[in-house]
Amino acid sequence: MTEYRRLRVALLGAGAVGSQVASLMLRHGDELADRAGARLELAGIAVRDVNAPRDADLPRELFTTDVETLITGADIVIELMGGIEPARSHILLGLGSGADVVTANKALLATHGPEVFEAADRVGASVHYEAAAAGAIPIIRPLRDSLAGDRVVRIMGIVNGTTNYILDRMDGEGADFADVLADAQRLGYAEADPTADVEGYDAAQKAAILASLAFHTAVPLGAVHREGITSITATMIEEAREAGFVIKLLAVCERLNGDDAESISVRVYPALVPRTHPLASVHGANNAVFVEAEAAGSLMFYGAGAGGVQTASAVLGDVVSAARRHIAGGVGVGESTRANLPVVSIGHVTTRYQVTLEVSDEPGVLATIAGLLSEGGVSVATLVQTVEPAREGDGGTARLIIGTHRAADSALSAAVERLTESDVVERVVSVLRVEGE
Repeated sequence: MTEYRRLRVALLGAGAVGSQVASLMLRHGDELADRAGARLELAGIAVRDVNAPRDADLPRELFTTDVETLITGADIVIELMGGIEPARSHILLGLGSGADVVTANKALLATHGPEVFEAADRVGASVHYEAAAAGAIPIIRPLRDSLAGDRVVRIMGIVNGTTNYILDRMDGEGADFADVLADAQRLGYAEADPTADVEGYDAAQKAAILASLAFHTAVPLGAVHREGITSITATMIEEAREAGFVIKLLAVCERLNGDDAESISVRVYPALVPRTHPLASVHGANNAVFVEAEAAGSLMFYGAGAGGVQTASAVLGDVVSAARRHIAGGVGVGESTRANLPVVSIGHVTTRYQVTLEVSDEPGVLATIAGLLSEGGVSVATLVQTVEPAREGDGGTARLIIGTHRAADSALSAAVERLTESDVVERVVSVLRVEGE
């Protein structure tokens, strides 16, 4: 058997992903050594309670609560604790002691990424985070390395499996949001508190990471426009289907070419996607990232966006990469954020809306609505009208589904505000943007 140099690996966290990482390291140690060129020795697993039940049968002697000693004695630190603190402090301690870091912590990288990468640069270490953006899907390396010589123009991603599962079930079965969410929680796709998923916070963190890589610019989480899916109804899903669309929660990262300079937009919201688009066929809890680059053209990355063993695959790929750097020597490859492109608000984006209204069924209403739209330079591309039967003492209600031509999002938003305030509009039922045309 080939003799390899030994590298000590500290694992922080033994949850669904951490337990699988530890199990795979112990089970496939010889194969990982052959791939990495080093024997990866699992030095210990830092946990809060060594006696807590685990998802995998792991040797009890590996567990410890002495996290600092474990970190400072390691060559590679795998952080799978989640959250900001103490994960941030542990990662900085590991980098400060000369270890490379592997993490799946999207929240930490989205909020403290520059601090972490600067700490790595100071000591020549490296930070690997393939599992932080799309689970098992390899997207970090393609953006950071394979497309480094190209100009990424746009990314559209389904990067949250919970919301995709919910919307896909609603689309396929005509089910209501609340019913599908309850099923998702029962099946383990959604947390007891699903806010991070259904309100778009998880997707926004991943969008910030993807945009930073794609556009070589540090994107603060606060600059990401975020909307969730809690307002999506079965009726909206059905109307989208009739119009040839499917509703998906998208993370959109886009390079904008202005008159004077380039900028970027990063946003998360439910959008209408044509059923002919590749993202429309992403079902269940799967994720997909659709990348458009000037030279490479359109690229699609698809697969499991979550799951313990699936995410562990991406984590171990990073561990092998970190081990190879240790064996080869030299400093780690830092993050490229030198472009410093400004991140603009969503109002600068050119898009188009589909607006559903309930209006009074009386003469002149359509002309009034068209006038309200045109005041801000918004024009109607499509119009579908249905009329509800009149109730006693009521002149009846019409339902209008208006598709606009492309315009600045600020102009479209202002037009919707005028409609909301109009006497002829009883209710603005829904407003959705259209992506992927």
